[in-house]
Amino acid sequence: MIQINDLNFAYPRQQSLFTNLSMHLEAGSITGLLGKNGAGKTTLLKLLTGQLHPKSGEVDVHNHDPRKREVSMLNNVFFVPEEFYFPTIMISDYIKIYSPLYPNFDLILMRNTLTEFDLRDDCNLHRLSYGQKKKFLIAFTLATRCRLLILDEPTNGLDIPSKSVFRKILAGSLDENQLVIISTHQVKDVENLIDKIIILDSGKVIFHQTIAEISQQVCFVSGASDEVEGAIYSEAIPGGYRTLMPKGLTETEVDIELLFNAIIKGKKIT
Repeated sequence: MIQINDLNFAYPRQQSLFTNLSMHLEAGSITGLLGKNGAGKTTLLKLLTGQLHPKSGEVDVHNHDPRKREVSMLNNVFFVPEEFYFPTIMISDYIKIYSPLYPNFDLILMRNTLTEFDLRDDCNLHRLSYGQKKKFLIAFTLATRCRLLILDEPTNGLDIPSKSVFRKILAGSLDENQLVIISTHQVKDVENLIDKIIILDSGKVIFHQTIAEISQQVCFVSGASDEVEGAIYSEAIPGGYRTLMPKGLTETEVDIELLFNAIIKGKKIT
């Protein structure tokens, strides 16, 4: 699905952001792309979609070079940026105009998702709030049924009920031929969706594992003290501490936020 080999990239008159970056991603997963501000997350997403061009190296998105922006690639890739703009147009007209660009567009899914988000197709997109626009964009994204869906901070602007709807629809609408990449700082909003984690730091991949692989190596426990023998990493939480431990007898849910903080601070889980 995605193959990156020895990617090098730098913005004009700036230090190199990516140096010999390599990565492989297969379809059938929801991958969380995590990193601090400036780590290169959005830049990487734009390189994958051909909005930026590498200085050198290879980027392959389902057998296409994104730099060429070929129709056969673009009609199977959908990118949701953190900031976006809609023209003064009705939702129904937007769907009518743009859905034919995507050969697998699912109009039934589109209508069902709009209903779930409490949006009418006679609404003018330009007059909607940011959160309502984001809900429409998510609905359209999922309805394209593109093989690659890239979501940059998808839950920003959504209220609590809408975040729940987003998780339900995303989990229930994907198939094994699709790959979803979610770049976010709001880890708790998507924690139960992600099945693979990539962490970028200073333009490098410092962690790349599935949730299943993580669960086989570590566990996550809560307690009254951070003085736990063998602890890998610990953080204070209301009423006590949350601690990352080597795998014990009991398997626990992966606390992605705690794991991210541990990895960023140089802690090893293997």
